[in-house]
Amino acid sequence: MKANRSKLHLMVTVAATAFALPHAVAPALAQDAGSVPAPNSTVPASKARPAQKEASGDRNAASAARPSDTDASTTGSVSSEGDQVGISASAGTPVPAKSPVTAVPGPGDLDPTDVVVTGYRASLSSAQQIKRDADAIVDVVVAQDIGKLPDNTAAESVARVAGIQVDRFGDEVRQVLVRGLPDLATTFNGRDIFTGELRRSQLQDFPAGALAGLEVYKSGTADLLEPGLAGLINVRSRRAFDFNQPFTIAGGFRGTYNDQSNKYDPNGNLLLAVRKDTPVGEIGILVNGSYNQSRYRNAIRVGSGTITTLSVNQRPTPVEVGRSFRYPDRVSVANPSGKRVRPSGNMSVQWKPASNLEVYYDFLFQGFRQDGYNDQFDVFLRSGSPPPALSDVVLVEGTDNLVESFTKTGGDRAQTFRSTSKSYTNTFQNALGFKWQAGRARISADLAYTRSEYGIDEWSFDTATTVVPVATVQFFADGGNAFALPGFDALDPNNYKWRGYFERTNRTNGKGWQGRTDLELETDVSILPKLQFGVRWSDRDGSLRNGTRYAFTERLNIPLTGLGLGDLVTTQDAFRTDVQGLRSWLAPARGAIIANQEALRLRSIAALQQLIATTPATAANDAAIRDWRTNLPLLATENVQLDPTQGFRGEETTYAVYGQGRYDLSSLGLDIDGLFGVRVVNTVGRYSGVGRVTSGGVTTAVERSTDANYLDILPNVSMRIRPTDKLQLRLAATKTRTRPDFSQLNPAVTITEAAPPPPPTPGVPVEEPCDPRFPVNLCGRVNATGSGGNPNLRPLVAHNYDATIEYYFSRTASITGAVFYRDLDGFISNYLQRFIDPVYGLIQTTSPQNAGAGRIKGWELGGQTFFDFLPGALKGIGVQANVTYVDGKTAYPLATNADGSVPPTPPLVRIPFVSKWTYNAALFYERNGISSRLSYNRRSPFVTGNLYTNGIYTGEGVLAIERLDFSISYNPIKQLTLTIDATNLLAKPFRSYIDYLPERRYTRDVRDEGRYFGIGSRFRF
Repeated sequence: MKANRSKLHLMVTVAATAFALPHAVAPALAQDAGSVPAPNSTVPASKARPAQKEASGDRNAASAARPSDTDASTTGSVSSEGDQVGISASAGTPVPAKSPVTAVPGPGDLDPTDVVVTGYRASLSSAQQIKRDADAIVDVVVAQDIGKLPDNTAAESVARVAGIQVDRFGDEVRQVLVRGLPDLATTFNGRDIFTGELRRSQLQDFPAGALAGLEVYKSGTADLLEPGLAGLINVRSRRAFDFNQPFTIAGGFRGTYNDQSNKYDPNGNLLLAVRKDTPVGEIGILVNGSYNQSRYRNAIRVGSGTITTLSVNQRPTPVEVGRSFRYPDRVSVANPSGKRVRPSGNMSVQWKPASNLEVYYDFLFQGFRQDGYNDQFDVFLRSGSPPPALSDVVLVEGTDNLVESFTKTGGDRAQTFRSTSKSYTNTFQNALGFKWQAGRARISADLAYTRSEYGIDEWSFDTATTVVPVATVQFFADGGNAFALPGFDALDPNNYKWRGYFERTNRTNGKGWQGRTDLELETDVSILPKLQFGVRWSDRDGSLRNGTRYAFTERLNIPLTGLGLGDLVTTQDAFRTDVQGLRSWLAPARGAIIANQEALRLRSIAALQQLIATTPATAANDAAIRDWRTNLPLLATENVQLDPTQGFRGEETTYAVYGQGRYDLSSLGLDIDGLFGVRVVNTVGRYSGVGRVTSGGVTTAVERSTDANYLDILPNVSMRIRPTDKLQLRLAATKTRTRPDFSQLNPAVTITEAAPPPPPTPGVPVEEPCDPRFPVNLCGRVNATGSGGNPNLRPLVAHNYDATIEYYFSRTASITGAVFYRDLDGFISNYLQRFIDPVYGLIQTTSPQNAGAGRIKGWELGGQTFFDFLPGALKGIGVQANVTYVDGKTAYPLATNADGSVPPTPPLVRIPFVSKWTYNAALFYERNGISSRLSYNRRSPFVTGNLYTNGIYTGEGVLAIERLDFSISYNPIKQLTLTIDATNLLAKPFRSYIDYLPERRYTRDVRDEGRYFGIGSRFRF
């Protein structure tokens, strides 16, 4: 472990109208090429509906296709009319793929003279149609013209959908939550896809410009790959048969500027599609490539999460402030930054030897490359022997335990680190399958192999100040911590010395096979027109290996100028305001650190040997020196050695079978239809890891493994009621579950005995700070710390109940609402706990735990329309808005009282990362070749962690987040679109906090993030 090394840890995680993006005219949910009859085909009599009752398609036969472990072919084709895109009558209409009739305009639609539906209207119409006709409760983001999604990644694109919340770090979405839950499944063209040891792929790794659509399933059906608690998000790519031209070339290029990093970045994608009739049948080939780059730099004012008390020998002044106040034990500034590159590509080959048979091959490559950097400067406010003096203490008015500001003198020196990392992800998926229509039966099969790897290498150069600077600290300056170091010259090299050198290597790998076969059968029974059956098998594994090494060299007092790293440089000031006093300091150039890794390694070995030789008297009792002795052989090697005690392996096989029926009561005079079905999944797994126990300077490896074999029965039933041609109601009841990640199931545990405290200063009493979050008997200095997985974790289970009401009053106008309720059991989160161990005494551990029963309830309301009743150019104005309310609570699993007793009923606490309120609003304008959009998003405060002791809830959280984005495009010719856009225009800082007592709070982080400005073009021929 890295001794005395503080690094910034930021926890970022995560049926209304979809936010439909421009120029989409084919259904995003369509998975079934060739299933829509030709315009002159015969509609089965049992399916025909009176035209006057249809406002936008045949809703009686609305079994909208879903991923269902299948491919991604669309039924409709997109005309090659550039931005003035219309519906291609010869290729289908924007109705679900399995709908047997084409759309028939009804009395509620737009003026019949509006023949061509384009731009925002087309995408809103398509998304609305899919939502209306789908069997499941689903929202869609459609982007049928290549590159029309204005966001960089798929994760950004779903952020505006009702019921979705996102968390960001480093200027991009890192986590997606659906109706308050992060436990969702991701699929690519209906297939399972994952990265490394995870069970899911990261949506931010899918470049938006390469996508055909995103489908957010909020309720499951039996034929879906089993969704997580939150649902399922399917990412859909294009295929050659999506296009009705023999040859199509399309793409887009965009440059962006970040006002925080002051960097320009290129982004682009290019697609080539060919389809041709040959003597052996029709053949289609599509190749698509994408490149996405962004450089970011944030500036963060940081406060420690440890809220400490005064030592017995500290005498704060003025004396009137008393001794009851508490304060963070450290304040810092940090500048995380980096360069991300995401290359990706996909290819599809389709062969149709007969009208009722299609064979296909799909390939996907998904890449991620990041050069990450961070500079951090830490000032310690309590540690030291003797501890620092606090003067000029000012309390927050009306309190005796909350500090506004003070001056710190003495105590420990300040310290800094400059870290550099290189990370990568490579994910490959190959798939082969067929679809065969044999009379009333449709048979399909798909076999896929996925392989993914992730790696990161990190190097950190650490320094300490040669003097202990005086610090003036404010805890509520412009909403957060701020400090200055009066009298300390941060640009004087003589004020710094070498503190240490740290290296880390991490490698994760995952691979797996998956196969499925599905049968869809149309019957002669009017009330049961369709039956579906299927089987699925998967076999995959995931593993992680990690290694670290650290040389702690501070005691040698080596100046920075004596290390041969060249001239020192000033770290970049990325703050937007002047409230923070210290914003830049000296450090070696990053290039010098990376280029001199071997020299730094050899210099570290020499320093450790010198320390061991010069401190023999304390070597037996000094845990740091014992660590140095252990590290010497590892430091001597060229590469960081992967430590078997810092890894795990999981192997898992699943077998699934499902059956589902569609019922339709129209023959009985009732406008009611729906689904009923069940999916049964058997999971067989083995999980292993090597833990380590360090005691008395001796580390012992402990290998552990565990097996699992469990069955999940996941039923679903839904109903759709249509009182009128414009109004419909849905009811759905489903059961879903999410398996724990492999890393969470790791049975290995690491326990490390704490280093002994430093020798006391004569005449100065020693007292350890008491963390007020814990009862008195669990306060003070811990004797050991522990961490690890939990092989006893069980899958998260939810019983879900949904109801929607949807009113569609034109092709592009609707009002929809939804209410939902989730009964949860086993919500997993990392929990901090302390207890008295018979061997170590007071020990503090962190591990994932299943919470008890919980629930999520809420509602969504959304609407969209264009103001076609306005005169002239004002007809181009349109609006879209939605609001979501979520109330999520779960039982805290580790509630204890001061006497060690456990309450009979664990308390309910807020589920981490769930905002109660989420708002989205967008204003459109589209007329005469101009399309523009102004969109606003806000989510209310949420917690990131909970702690409950003595009947008191405390925890950490994030304040409200809001963003404003703008884009505008112009078509000088129909094949070309010019674009300008800007994101995060408000640039309001991210703010997090820690509650250490009820109604007592300190700010944790205040983070300045970048605004992005882009200019680009899209084309299609």
